[in-house]
Amino acid sequence: MTRPDTLKAAWLTAPASRAVMEALNAARPGSARFVGGCVRNSLRGAPSDDIDIATQLTPEAVVAALKAAGVRAVPTGIEHGTVTAVHESVPVEITTLRRDVETDGRRAVVAFTEDWAEDAARRDFRLNAIYADAGGKLLEVIPGSIEDAIAGRVIFIGDGDQRLREDYLRILRFYRFNAWYGAGIDAEGQAACVRQKDGLAKIASERIWKELKRTLAAPDPSPAMRAMEEAGVLDTVLPGASSPLLPGLVAAEAEAGLAADAIRRLMALIPRRLSDVGAAAARLKFSGEEAARLQAWAHPALLHVLTENQAARHEAFYRFTPSAVLDRAALEAASGALGDLAALAADASGWQRPRFPLGGNDALAAGLRGPDIGARLSALEEVWIVSGFSLTRSALLGRLRAPD
Repeated sequence: MTRPDTLKAAWLTAPASRAVMEALNAARPGSARFVGGCVRNSLRGAPSDDIDIATQLTPEAVVAALKAAGVRAVPTGIEHGTVTAVHESVPVEITTLRRDVETDGRRAVVAFTEDWAEDAARRDFRLNAIYADAGGKLLEVIPGSIEDAIAGRVIFIGDGDQRLREDYLRILRFYRFNAWYGAGIDAEGQAACVRQKDGLAKIASERIWKELKRTLAAPDPSPAMRAMEEAGVLDTVLPGASSPLLPGLVAAEAEAGLAADAIRRLMALIPRRLSDVGAAAARLKFSGEEAARLQAWAHPALLHVLTENQAARHEAFYRFTPSAVLDRAALEAASGALGDLAALAADASGWQRPRFPLGGNDALAAGLRGPDIGARLSALEEVWIVSGFSLTRSALLGRLRAPD
């Protein structure tokens, strides 16, 4: 691909982009530039969901400029120089140029600057330090950054070890950006991650899981996860995790038409034991929904429900949820132990949970009382499940009676 001088992207002329740029440049001509993901993705021909702008204006001047232009300003991180402009319900994040004054591996004390080179130098990767003016003209501050974005090279700005000591979360960002944009792992960056991986102990579990989840959601995170494992980073954040099953899962998902799923891909990394699932959930601070899904996938009884028999599958859907069965089936397909994952996925998506025809009032009417109600209804529900949900309400009522 020829190195371009100007971006061509729909977001450049979108109402929100134009309104915010015009407001900032009216306050000081040439003081604002697009930066980060929107520029990088457009160079790669990929969509850009978020618009980020860097500016020489102070946060207070940004707010004043937006107010003068009738654009709503939200001080989302004003102490760090960030203001979010909202135009016609579309957010645009604006950050004053900054330089690091002090870092401790988790957060930085910053000072505002008007120097574009200082702002670029504190960023993580060269492909994220590309600027563009209001008309889309590219402004390369770090030499080679445009070529990096086009070629998919994830390379630290300056000294990789120093970038990581400033913020150890950048170790995981290195693998995330490789998963999404990389054409091959940079050897120097990989070596820096190996040297600095122990610094991840300073990072909150929630932030680690957020980065890992975003990495696993990439179309094919397998090469990046393999590099993370080889670096010892994967074991640092998730002891006992291993990536060999992940490529098979990615292939099985693609063949069955399943969307990329970060939680299911995490299942390919950890042993299928409830104790391991519990340890992972505790370490990474999963949400309740995420932990429940992993526990359902790891349920020992799911070993015996994957079958080509539709009736047996539907029984498993009822007992364990279609999601749990599909997760388990996808992992079995990844290892070659299950044939037609697509058929099971289609069956799961169209299945509707049947409603057990009896309830507590029926038991009371039959003369049951106290603990006998729950016990008898549970026993009849089991009979109904085994029948393939075919027993009618009338047939079940005939079996519902008080004990002699």
